[in-house]
Order: sequence, then structure tokens, then C-alpha cells
Amino acid sequence: MRETPLDVFAAELADGAFVIDVREFDEYVAGHVPGALSLPLSALDAALGELPADWPVYVICASGNRSAWAAEHLASSAVDAVSVVGGTAGWARAGRPLVHGTGVRTA
Repeated sequence: MRETPLDVFAAELADGAFVIDVREFDEYVAGHVPGALSLPLSALDAALGELPADWPVYVICASGNRSAWAAEHLASSAVDAVSVVGGTAGWARAGRPLVHGTGVRTA
């Protein structure tokens, strides 16, 4: 399973990275990384066919625990998944912006 630190993730996000947020939807609505799609762990398997096959899928959660599990699970299904170390909490602590509200939901 691949991991990336927040500063590298921020650069990838600025370049248009594909990001899924595997927290529960109420957590996502409370604040998420701009551009992240809501895809809770419970819906991950059902959405496998909707994930890009030709570029990395960055996986974020609150702190990095759920995203690490999800990235490992996705990698076992041939998805190029990368867990974001530090998660949304680390993103916010670094002073980076969060989006509040529904944004985009995939599941």
C-alpha cells in the first residue's frame, strides 16, 4: 500500500488528482478536502468500477487509518490507490481549506 504526505498530496491535488473521502457522509459534510468525492468504506466495493483505472486514486479519511485500510483494499483490486497520511484533520491543522456541505457524492 502506498502512502503520501500532506505536502505532496497538496501538490497532486493542485494538479487535478482524483480523491475519495472514505469517512461517513456526515463527517464529509462537516468538512472535506476540496474536490474530494464522498465514498464511505461501506460503499467502496460497489463503486470499484467507477474508479479511474489509468491514474492514482488518493484516499483520505480523518487521520489516515481508514484511508490506509481502503488503499490496501483497493490495491488488492488492481486500483492504484494512495493513502493520504494525516488525513483531513492534518489538512485542516496545516491551515488548508475545507469545503463544508454536500459537495459531490458518489455513493
